[in-house]
Amino acid sequence: MTFAIGGAALMPAPFEDGLETWSSGDGTAGAPSYDGAANAAVVPADQDFGSCLELLKTAEPQYLRYTQPIAMVPGRYLRIVARVKAVSGALPRVRIAARPGRSGGAHVAGLVETGPEVALTEYGAVTQVSAVLGTGARDGVDLAWGLEPDEALIGLDLVGPGGGSVRIDDLRVEDVTSHFLLDTLSYVDVRDYGAKGDGISDDRAALEAADSAANGRTVLVPAGTYRVNGTLTLDSPVRFVGTLSMPDEARLALIRSFELPSYIDAFGDEALGLRKAIQALFNYTDHDALDLRGRRVDLYEPLDIQAAVGNLDSLTVRRVIRNGQIYVRPSPAWDTLVVTSRGTYHPNSPVLLSGVQNVANVPVGALVEGNGVGREVYVRDKDESAGTVTLSQPLYDAEGTQIYTFRRFKYAFDFSNMAHMDKFALEGIDFQCNSECSAILLPPSGINFQFNDCYFTQPKDRGITSHGTACQGLNVDRCQFLSSEQPLPSQDRESIALNVNANDSKIRNNRVVRFLHFAVLNGSGHIVSGNHWFQGDSEPNGVRTAGLVLTQLNVNMIVDGNYVDNCPIEWTNEHDARPDFGAELSFGGLTVTDNIFVCTNVAPWFRWLIVKPHGAGHFLHGLNVGGNTFKAIGGAVDRIERVDTSFADLDYGRFRNIRVEGNTYNGVRQLCASPVTLQFDQNTDTQVWVLNFGDFLPFGGRARNITEIVKEQAITGASGTIWAQPFVRVEQGPNANQVKVEWPEPCQGRVHLTARVDNPN
Repeated sequence: MTFAIGGAALMPAPFEDGLETWSSGDGTAGAPSYDGAANAAVVPADQDFGSCLELLKTAEPQYLRYTQPIAMVPGRYLRIVARVKAVSGALPRVRIAARPGRSGGAHVAGLVETGPEVALTEYGAVTQVSAVLGTGARDGVDLAWGLEPDEALIGLDLVGPGGGSVRIDDLRVEDVTSHFLLDTLSYVDVRDYGAKGDGISDDRAALEAADSAANGRTVLVPAGTYRVNGTLTLDSPVRFVGTLSMPDEARLALIRSFELPSYIDAFGDEALGLRKAIQALFNYTDHDALDLRGRRVDLYEPLDIQAAVGNLDSLTVRRVIRNGQIYVRPSPAWDTLVVTSRGTYHPNSPVLLSGVQNVANVPVGALVEGNGVGREVYVRDKDESAGTVTLSQPLYDAEGTQIYTFRRFKYAFDFSNMAHMDKFALEGIDFQCNSECSAILLPPSGINFQFNDCYFTQPKDRGITSHGTACQGLNVDRCQFLSSEQPLPSQDRESIALNVNANDSKIRNNRVVRFLHFAVLNGSGHIVSGNHWFQGDSEPNGVRTAGLVLTQLNVNMIVDGNYVDNCPIEWTNEHDARPDFGAELSFGGLTVTDNIFVCTNVAPWFRWLIVKPHGAGHFLHGLNVGGNTFKAIGGAVDRIERVDTSFADLDYGRFRNIRVEGNTYNGVRQLCASPVTLQFDQNTDTQVWVLNFGDFLPFGGRARNITEIVKEQAITGASGTIWAQPFVRVEQGPNANQVKVEWPEPCQGRVHLTARVDNPN
């Protein structure tokens, strides 16, 4: 009796039905059959077998093949069983055999076609011989053929001495698939589709075939190393017990298992798994985000994003990496590369160093140091043939030739070799830099990079570095920056949380602890809101370094609702190739409102707001400081603001549109405001009252305008009450902070004057 699975007949016909379907050759069309052969006969009633075949061995080997092929189906495993006994003559050995073929009869060479041999040792003793046939190279599978054969011609061989006769019971074919599958309803095993897992054979086609057959089930990659010599896309869920081996340029896209743990399992290595997952993210995976699923990845060297991706150097569609930890381990790969080289600078080419010696050794992304170089100037690009280096910012006082130092920090995630990226986001990532390296180096170009809910813990030198303009529209929201230099006095620190070269950054609701600076910001249009940054130390009368450093003249910027703790906001034009005032806007466009300013244990000369012009002729024209609270703890400070004249002073006669009002002062000896209203009492008859606004005017400014005079009581002179209005002369006295009020005649009394440090337009 025959039986079938899935419509395919498996059991060979019994011998009693005739021997025309049994061949003494390979079983293919045209091969000789045993029908009428002199050495073969059907025995109708053997005591052990019933009807059976008696066969005399006359050839070496003696073949017995069923001429009707059995279909090879991926995932099916068949046991071929024969019962044999010797009846006379020499005792042969017996083995199961099968011929692999394609539809139409073509032989598939190079495969194992015979099972284990069993020796017949006595006459009349029934011996069972068997072999398992299937597509997958599993333990217990004797004939593992993979996917190339479509069919099998099964039978057995008699080998060894000739001249003996044996009797053979009807061959049985048993479906033993269930012995090899963990769960035939849930998993598709890649070995069933020809995968070898030997680390040498290319298993790509087998994995693709298993994926195609899965139909919603999970593809199982069992123990072993599966070589895949090209890009592989798997649409089905995948479970990796074994690992993959792929060329660096080949991509693995796990469409329904696209998260970091699957890639770690796929490659058996955290860092390699992360690189391959990022490579897939930048290419098509039907996902816009890579979820690390809370996994920690140990890094022993910088992760070069472009090298990981390989085939792309730009990305303009949204991509996200989220929810995990990057843990930096000690390694020489994190050592800062320091190069010195002579170069020439001219303000006419404001971001170019020319004639750079050994320019090939100057690394892109390196911090530039030298005379007249402002803070956070980096190498954006270089041209080795021209001997030039392109800078991220101009230099304020470096005209001529000098030796520059280039410090190339190492970063956990290094995007510098990507030419351009837009809309890339890191969310919920904890960068544990462990004082070994910096965290992020942005690409040279791009828009709207985003950092949301990230931790930057103990970066060695920098948290987020921009050496180009990928910081355009930068978003940094709800992140924590925790310095590796917290025990050091403020002035001894060197690390900086972040810098910006371009416009329109949004830096909001972050917490920043004890860096040299929180942020060095060039460009304009920034919003810095809701942050808490503090840079104090335990030193008595301690020095405080700037929290925010603004390096553009007209910033068009809002600093609102922050907690500014033990550090100034410093406003400079140090990224200006011609720092003297010219045909440009000067210091303006800054709004500082509703912030909390605190300092502890500082010297009286500490200030929260500092303007530091690097060239002559500059002035304030557009500054709003209002609604803030200023509080000094552990000793009073003299005032809240000053001009740093290390390079140049301001032109106080050109102040315009300055408002400093509505602020609250605690522990501050001298309040300041503009407009400011003061009460003046004149106790003797004087025609010209000299009224001094002194240090009430912000930034040491002049009393440039009087907007209101109010007489609190009668102004009296020798002739009685003076009804006429006086006139005023502004910008009087050696510091131009006095106002002269002139009456028609000598008089005395009390007035309230409102003065401005500026012209209002």
